[in-house]
Formats: sequence, structure tokens, C-alpha cells
Amino acid sequence: MAKELKDLTKRADNYSQWYNELVVKADLAEQSAVRGCMVIKPYGYAIWEKMQRSLDDMFKATGVQNAYFPLLIPKSFLSREASHVEGFAKECAVVTHYRLKNDPNGKGVVVDPAARLEEELIIRPTSETIIWNTYRNWINSYRDLPLLINQWANVFRWEMRTRMFLRTAEFLWQEGHTAHATKEEAEAKAIEMLNVYAEFAEKYMAVPVIKGIKTANERFAGALETYTIEAMMQDGKALQSGTSHFLGQNFAKAFDVKFIDKENKLQDVWATSWGVSTRLMGALIMTHSDDNGLVLPPHLAPIQVVIVPVYKTDDQLDQINKVVEPIVANLRGMGISVKYDNADNKRPGFKFADYELKGVPVRLVLGARDIENGTVEVMRRDTLEKDNEQLAGIENRVKELLEEIQQNIYTKALNQRERMTYKVDTWDEFKEQIEKGGFILAHWDGTTETEEKIKEETKATIRCIPLDAVEEEGKCIYTGKPSKRRVIFARNY
Repeated sequence: MAKELKDLTKRADNYSQWYNELVVKADLAEQSAVRGCMVIKPYGYAIWEKMQRSLDDMFKATGVQNAYFPLLIPKSFLSREASHVEGFAKECAVVTHYRLKNDPNGKGVVVDPAARLEEELIIRPTSETIIWNTYRNWINSYRDLPLLINQWANVFRWEMRTRMFLRTAEFLWQEGHTAHATKEEAEAKAIEMLNVYAEFAEKYMAVPVIKGIKTANERFAGALETYTIEAMMQDGKALQSGTSHFLGQNFAKAFDVKFIDKENKLQDVWATSWGVSTRLMGALIMTHSDDNGLVLPPHLAPIQVVIVPVYKTDDQLDQINKVVEPIVANLRGMGISVKYDNADNKRPGFKFADYELKGVPVRLVLGARDIENGTVEVMRRDTLEKDNEQLAGIENRVKELLEEIQQNIYTKALNQRERMTYKVDTWDEFKEQIEKGGFILAHWDGTTETEEKIKEETKATIRCIPLDAVEEEGKCIYTGKPSKRRVIFARNY
């Protein structure tokens, strides 16, 4: 067994440590020299690229186009929308000077005090302000609407407690910003993009999610409504995995973005914004992986199939190479990413452990005897089951197996979420259950005060009001006041 795998902490012993170790040992990312920031390594970035490519296609299918906006935002822009600046003020990194100079004492370089900026610049924590200032120049008439723009970018928010992928000072994401002529159009777009995120999470990531609305207390700064998808990790904690915001006319008014409607009247534009980030990598890891390492859904795995030869002589290897060559070509022709690892610098046992650690969905092992028998050993990463399959037609079997694995890990995650979702009706039940983890469906009186008291006493937050929540008369678990529907409480990342 590979040393990397042998030393991996078990989930049952310390789930948090297991996660931190797995990110490093599976070669996804590592800490950087910049406090709170990470280096995403090639294997980790390859997963993000597949996420990005799939999401980008889904966005474009809804009419969205990509653009790019500046990293630096004038400080005055953030002052124009009061709740927005209040929400991000404590997280902003500020650029005050534009030049360095040699230290006269010979100690490297220092900031040149003569190079102070007239107005400080903010490294974008999010881009609503710079984008809406730009939209003012792009929008004049109803004919310019809707304007559907997305950018793939990095953002920066000072974070005191960081964890790779889940919460870092700098992270990668996409942020969509759309402008509309009517309230109804904007609200419909915000919900449409939420549905895109939910479809991506479930069909590509194999992560079941609950679609819902955030409470006023959890709403995005500057939004009138925030829609969310919430996922459950294996330890029962929630992870907000994507948000879509109906911004109303707040940013249009702040940046004077108006249009002439069909009746020749001047109107303020209606807006949305929506985004997902490299936090999805954390969701992927924590939803599916096990004590042997990553378990990747085939739709996002950089390597979907690995083929490992087992041989004793060069002649045997040559024989295996000839058999494998057309199999590799056929798999690639089917759109399946495959790696044939016939390198002689690592033993087969090490390779097996390494590819298990990295979550490669399907492993084929082929030796000289297998060729004689017309068979190949097939192992699926999700269950670690091994079977001998016929070598003839193995490409079609692999294609079927990849879809089986994709569906199986989704079903497994969905079943776990259902097992760990509980209805409670009393405060004592709530306090007992929240210590065990999971999603709790409970009544809430609708007040921010009660929400904050529950969080203060139990560290549980309202993850969302489910979009499919049915009306159900009840009493708030904390105050006993009337409630018309249950909301989802959980502890979260």
C-alpha cells in the first residue's frame, strides 16, 4: 500500500483532518506562501476545468455571454450601495500606493510614500459595483435588454480561518450579472440560474441539493432575495453550493443605469447576480470520498479510466502494449479520458493505491495470462469491487460502468441525506438532534431575532426555506409563536 494512503486519517477519527490531508495527498492543492491562499495543483485544476467547461456550456445555452472586468475597484464605487458595502467592508483588501523603491538602508524594497493613490482601489470581493458602473454606458433603451453577462475570475476576501477550497482569501469563481426591463424577467432569470446550478450539482457532481430561499439575515448584501442550493456533507454539515440573487433596482439606482421603455418613459433597470466557486471542489470531496481517498464522479474525473499492465518480462509488456493500444484509441473515440500507465518506475501495487487515492472511477488491469484467457480485471472505485470481464468489447462495458458509477454515487449521497434529515417539533428535540448532525426540518416564527438566538445557542443556522416547502401550521421551536412552514436548520461549513 502506498505510504500516502496508509497515513490518511480515517473519517470516523477526525473528519476535518481527513479532509485537509486528502486535499494534499490526492495532489489537489497545497498551502501557499501567502497567508490564507492556496496553490491549486494540476490534478485539482483539471477537475475545476471540467466543472468550468460544463457550467459555461449550460450558461451559454440560456443566452449568457462571457466578458471580463477589472480586478481593482475604486473605493467610491463601494460606497454607493449602502447594504452592499456594509456586507463586504470587513473583508476588503485595499491598494493604497502604485510604486515601490529601493530601501535607502539597503533592506530590499519599500513602498514609495510619494506614490500614494488619490483614491484607494479595492481588490474585488465581488464585482457588482464595477460592472453596474460599466452597464450605465451599455444600456440606453429597452432594445439593449436583457443584458446577460458572466465572467470567470478570481476574487479576494480577507479570511481569518481558512480551509483549502472551502474558504480561502483568494478563490476562483464565475459571477453572472444580468440586466432586465421588468421585475418579472429578473426574478425569472434568478430562478433559472438557480435551476442551472442544481442541475449541474446533481447531474455532473452527483451531489443532491435542496433549492431554497435565504432568510433576510443570510441574504447577499444588496439583494432583495437570495436563492440557494444546499448540500449535505458526510458529517451532516451543510455546504452552501451556489447562490442566485434578485437585486431589484438597487444597483441600477446606485449607478444611475436607466433605459427608455417601449412607452418612451425612463425606467431603472432590474438586476440579478449569481455565482459558484472553487468551493464546489470541497463539496465534491466531502460528499463522496472515503478512507481510501477521493471518489470522483465520472462526469468530472480528469482520468475516467486507468489501465495498468502487470508483467514480468519486456516481451510480455510488448504483448500487452499491442492489445491495449486499440482499446485506448476506442475509449478516446467514445469521448472517455483514459490513461495507460505502463511506466516502469513504480510497482503495480503503488499504482493501484495511487489511483484509488486520486479517485479514478474505473481501473483495468491486464497481464499476460489475461490476454491468453481473453479477460481483463475491472475495478470500480465507488465500491472497490473487482470483476473479470471479457476483453472483447470492454470499451462498451466501461462506458456503461461509468454511467452506473455516476448514478450510484448520487443515489448513495441522496440516501444518506434522507437518513440524516429529521423533523423536530420541540426545542429540546432540536438541541439534542443538532449535536448529531444532519438537516433539521423545524418551524420558525420568521423573525431575525429568533434566528440569531438559535444560532447563538446551538451554532445552527437556517440554511434555506425550501422552494417546495408546503404550508403546514405549527409552532416555532424556540418561541412557540405560530409558523406556516418548516425551514431547514443545520450547522454548516
